[in-house]
Amino acid sequence: MYVLGIETSCDETGVAIYHAERGLINHFLYSQVDMHSEYGGVVPELASRDHIRKLVPLIKQSLQASRLTSADIDGIAYTAGPGLMGALLVGAATARSLAWAWQIPAVAVHHMEGHLLAPMLEEIPPAFPFVALLISGGHTLLVQVEGIGRYQLLGESLDDAAGEAFDKTAKMLGLGYPGGPRLSELAELGEPGYKFPRPMTDRPGLDFSFSGLKTFTMNTLSSSQKTDQNKADIAYAFQNAVADTLSIKCKRALRQTGLNRLVVAGGVSANKKIRAALTEMAAGEKANIFFPRPEFCTDNGAMIAYAGCQRLLAGQEQGLEIFARPRWPMSELS
Repeated sequence: MYVLGIETSCDETGVAIYHAERGLINHFLYSQVDMHSEYGGVVPELASRDHIRKLVPLIKQSLQASRLTSADIDGIAYTAGPGLMGALLVGAATARSLAWAWQIPAVAVHHMEGHLLAPMLEEIPPAFPFVALLISGGHTLLVQVEGIGRYQLLGESLDDAAGEAFDKTAKMLGLGYPGGPRLSELAELGEPGYKFPRPMTDRPGLDFSFSGLKTFTMNTLSSSQKTDQNKADIAYAFQNAVADTLSIKCKRALRQTGLNRLVVAGGVSANKKIRAALTEMAAGEKANIFFPRPEFCTDNGAMIAYAGCQRLLAGQEQGLEIFARPRWPMSELS
């Protein structure tokens, strides 16, 4: 079974082809970062228009690169949410239309399920069950995963997601868009000195809150000299606080569930400091930890093609409606 995967949830247009037995055939990604950087963040209308321009050419490129035609494709998977409504509709409408024209099934994929399953594309994938930490610009989730579609939410962010806190803190420091990677680069120049809180780690539970940490960072910056070194030191302290908070919560989740496998995915999982902190924690807990390769941490079509393939193999498919949900809790997945 060949499955065409389409990802258009935000500011990256991703297309991939996955085969049920041969694995990932190819994947292509177009990023809108340069366009949105002029505005300091994603402009939804511009994102939608750029998806319209880039999606069909990428699909053609993917088919040509794999030496396949539309007759070879057995199903189409597309990101239906969560994400920007306009951007989601571009992918959903294109996928549903192609599926109708090619007379093949289409399946809507949850964006965070795609991230959760991205490590399955690696040479050594995790076995079920496991604990998953999903950290992206819009979500911070801890999930107990028994199998595909069998998810139990353990904890989530009550306000800002980790990636959102990175971006907002980067903006405070005068860094450009995208803020997360630039803050991480600045933090490498920082030195210990500032002591930042580890939010919600002094109480039981697995929920997160990064809004207070963001405010603490703003107050620290306001009361400090605006030197380059001070900014680097603040970035260093902020990043360490986030990494420690995620590690503490993941340790609790592993102990609470009794599982010894941890999957970490989503755009923020590419952060080197967070990877190192979680790897060290997992080693101390005698747990195995799994990350997707950096190119599959950010939004991409490969993870959507894989997740869609598994659901199509299980007999799931969408009707003729164009299905898109900008807000879509993972708890509603079957």
